[in-house]
Amino acid sequence: MPQKLHIKTFGCQMNEYDSSRMADLLRASHGYETTAQPEQADVVLLNTCSVREKAQEKVFSQLGQWRLLKARKPTLVIGVGGCVASQEGEMIMRRAPYVDLVFGPQTLHRLPAMLNQALKKRPQRAKVVDISFPEIEKFDCLPPPSVHGVKAFVSIMEGCSKYCSFCVVPYTRGTEFSRPFDDVITEVYGLAQQGVREINLLGQNVNAYRGATHDAQRVVEFAELLHYVAAVDGIERLRFTTSHPLDFTAPLARAYAEIPELAGHLHLPVQSGSDRILKLMKRGYTAADYLACVEQVRASRPDISLSSDFIVGFPGETDDDFAATMALLERVGYDQSFSFLYSARAGTPAADLPDEVPLTVKKQRLQKLQQRLTEMAAAISLRMLGSEQCVLVEGASRKNPAHLAGRTENNRVVNFAGRADWAGQFALVRITEALPNSLRGEVLHVENQPLQNRPPARQVA
Repeated sequence: MPQKLHIKTFGCQMNEYDSSRMADLLRASHGYETTAQPEQADVVLLNTCSVREKAQEKVFSQLGQWRLLKARKPTLVIGVGGCVASQEGEMIMRRAPYVDLVFGPQTLHRLPAMLNQALKKRPQRAKVVDISFPEIEKFDCLPPPSVHGVKAFVSIMEGCSKYCSFCVVPYTRGTEFSRPFDDVITEVYGLAQQGVREINLLGQNVNAYRGATHDAQRVVEFAELLHYVAAVDGIERLRFTTSHPLDFTAPLARAYAEIPELAGHLHLPVQSGSDRILKLMKRGYTAADYLACVEQVRASRPDISLSSDFIVGFPGETDDDFAATMALLERVGYDQSFSFLYSARAGTPAADLPDEVPLTVKKQRLQKLQQRLTEMAAAISLRMLGSEQCVLVEGASRKNPAHLAGRTENNRVVNFAGRADWAGQFALVRITEALPNSLRGEVLHVENQPLQNRPPARQVA
């Protein structure tokens, strides 16, 4: 009977991608099958993220639950990976001595060997820690990715060299490095051969990608890579996340006019609308610079949907600074954005900045911003009523298995009645109802043609 593996993921799409690759590795090396039930598992792995507030507390809370499982099943192997693992290292084992493995984002490819080492040296319960930064070695050692459905993530670059004053990513994932161009295209081609229709390119600063080629004098930059990925036979929709305004180029803006497969949605984090706060954050751009990026992309795709990230309550943020953020909100008109209350990260420059603003004031500001973002997103949903949207059918709806679900160009979930064999095809859907977190619609037509050969859906103005 195959042994079971359970992986719990905290954090972003990069971590979701890494978790799927861990499963691929241990399936290939040890024959493990994944399970959603940790009590059934022989190995449990926690893939962590240190970006969100109280990340460490969440990690040790989860480990405390798994400690009870290990008390009932002493042979259970517990591993911790990801950014918190990279940041905390051996401290995790000192605080939670029942943990067997600790590994960073750049050493997950060594997981099979680490697991062998932990199993081999029992019952002495040898501890295995590897949080080094070997960079590209990780991708060279990973098996071909498994496919689950018609969408797939492809990591094209990792790390960050921007060193924003509030961010721990450069310290937990290392500086920016890009995968070779040929490796990316080979992975995309393999996914397309297995029926994947939509690719989401991933990176901490994905548009900073500069992939090496066989020609030592030539690198492929991000906008050019989009053209190549879109040209792979079978890939009919293309997304990417997360981009940085400093790396948003004119060729990238033009790509929205030149590449039909590129979805009409852009996530472009701004963090603040105040130039003073942006400077303290070491973001490297002004609000005017950011708005210029928005104007560029809207010139190419006037109906594009824009989302962003916002940090409220950065040290020293004044009423005027917050007002500048709210003004930028109104200027851009965001859809489905993310906003967070600033929380200090140990070791980052911002952690040492003086801050006299009361927490109650910061929370009031966050509530005001989130309420306005929610209103904007709801208004866009209402404007979509009656429109016809091109939807990639992903499969059964989570809440009603008798219905199907898919996503629009602007990344909204739509539920509708249909046949199971429509999965993987594109459907033209008329939007009939706007709900708080999703849409409902009725199918007008289903066809399995490339996007450039399909009549365009009527987009929201």
